[in-house]
Amino acid sequence: MEPLDRARELLAAHPVVDGHNDLPWALREQVSYDLDRRDIATDQSAAGLHTDLPRLRAGGVGAQFWSVYVRSDMAGDDAVSATLEQIDIVHQLIDRHPADLRLARTADDMEAARSEGRIASLMGAEGGHSINCSLATLRAFHALGVRYMTLTHNDNIPWADSATDEPRAGGLTRFGEEVVREMNRLGMLVDLSHVSADTMRDALRVSEAPVIFSHSSARAVCDHPRNVPDDVLASLAANGGVAMVTFVPKFVLPEAVAWTRAADDNMRAHGFHPLDTTPDAMAVHQSYEAGHPRPLATSATVADHLDHMREVAGVDHIGIGGDYDGTAFTPSDLADVSGYPHLIAELLRRGWSDADLAKLTWKNAVRVLGDAEAVARDVAAKRGPSVATIGQLDG
Repeated sequence: MEPLDRARELLAAHPVVDGHNDLPWALREQVSYDLDRRDIATDQSAAGLHTDLPRLRAGGVGAQFWSVYVRSDMAGDDAVSATLEQIDIVHQLIDRHPADLRLARTADDMEAARSEGRIASLMGAEGGHSINCSLATLRAFHALGVRYMTLTHNDNIPWADSATDEPRAGGLTRFGEEVVREMNRLGMLVDLSHVSADTMRDALRVSEAPVIFSHSSARAVCDHPRNVPDDVLASLAANGGVAMVTFVPKFVLPEAVAWTRAADDNMRAHGFHPLDTTPDAMAVHQSYEAGHPRPLATSATVADHLDHMREVAGVDHIGIGGDYDGTAFTPSDLADVSGYPHLIAELLRRGWSDADLAKLTWKNAVRVLGDAEAVARDVAAKRGPSVATIGQLDG
């Protein structure tokens, strides 16, 4: 059997749990959440989206963490309100497509969705700015179904350093440590994508539960601050966590780093945020690319990261987080959410076993959420909701 056919067969039994998809933000930017104008029941590639139900099915996706991201230049209650709007649109999508999507709050819900042939839909908040330094807001997000929070996005927040900002806190502050402890008590996964290496190490020191990287690759393979250093990857075995490889070319292909920096500068010069993927912004990107050919990543590029991550962290501690609809560019044969079989086929060609691939695609992610739930039951029996404030802990 050809590797691509074998990959599709494997994904039918052990579908992909993808750690990060930014469709909710794309729907906000493109159509102000008007789902009649972006009906994901039909192919939306002409609209520039990476994600819709037919392509999720073709890609063998069985569970999706939908990012309820808001930009890190949003602040205070504006960030909280925008995150609530993001959460709302995920619930709308699930309600609109009940035959295909099922809200999942637990690992058991993920397994139930798979048995029903539906795509388990979970939520992850991207950036601690979303809670506006409020543990009560964190708890409210959890009650609404949010099951991970990325501690920072691209900018520092008052209690944690980002990977792509100048260090200020030196990792986590005392309040940042309290956020991690409260997430452990709730059963909300601590997501360390986007954070500085010192924040990663502090969170691993404090966390009583396994952590995740929802969309990060290996720094030893591509030296970008968004990627995970080897010492942190190696610590995941003791922690029980999972690092989910991302497909973003500038994080996986060294040649793409400088090109992307210049392309981002071009976007700013034309009045667009570098992360803007609206049609007008993409036209600027495409015009730049026409004169400056882009280095192309492929599924083999991503597989190089997974080979390294498996060697350092162990096969029980890796997963997949494509970052579709959150990036302007994708690898050539992983263009959208239908592409996951190409990655699995590449790993089969490299000798990965069916058992190891089942862990990568499904088992590790389900296990890590279940483990976080078990820790939460134990911790919640010992302590109640934290009422600490940033003023009390950080002065």
